Amino acid sequence: MPVVADSYMGMFLPTDLSEKLVSFISAYLDFPLIRRDEIMGAFYLFGKDYGVNGKTEVLAVTDLAKRTIEQVGRNVSLFYRTPNKLSSSAIREDIMKRVLQISVELQQKKVDSGNAYKLNDRIVKDPVILSDFFSQHIAYYQQDYFFELFQPFKKTELPFSLRDKLAGRMLLLAYNVKNLKSLPFESSLSPFIQWLEKPAVNMSKV
Repeated sequence: MPVVADSYMGMFLPTDLSEKLVSFISAYLDFPLIRRDEIMGAFYLFGKDYGVNGKTEVLAVTDLAKRTIEQVGRNVSLFYRTPNKLSSSAIREDIMKRVLQISVELQQKKVDSGNAYKLNDRIVKDPVILSDFFSQHIAYYQQDYFFELFQPFKKTELPFSLRDKLAGRMLLLAYNVKNLKSLPFESSLSPFIQWLEKPAVNMSKV
């Protein structure tokens, strides 16, 4: 499988993001869903199932990471220039369009899209919805943000429990602060590692 296709995007901060998204879709919450001072953390894992192997794949991932960063920048600029897209109704309408697409995808994969739990689980992990969530809040609060790209992890660099998930993979992290010094963590990697070590975390795709 091409390493570009073997990728996964998600968010690990805020930790209650899934609940907030479900409440927002149900109109129990309005935008913005997080406070100005709340840290958002997004991740892009490359080579999720098969790893990143050799210089050619490392270069391919590096290029993909660069294009990902550029796309986020374009999205932030778009939302900033068109504040009408940041209303609760507009965002909820866009999410519902995506939910319909997800329902069709699940039906095509013969997954019971009428099962509320399976549908909600797919929605809160959807990279389109999560990427917009990240960009929308940065635009709304006019925040700085930064990315950090990690080269393929060695087993010796990882906790034993995460070696199967991360060894040989490349990782791109994104935060809604200016730089590493602005984070309230010992490193940009530590909150992601802590989140990934939780038993409930499952990065499998439907």
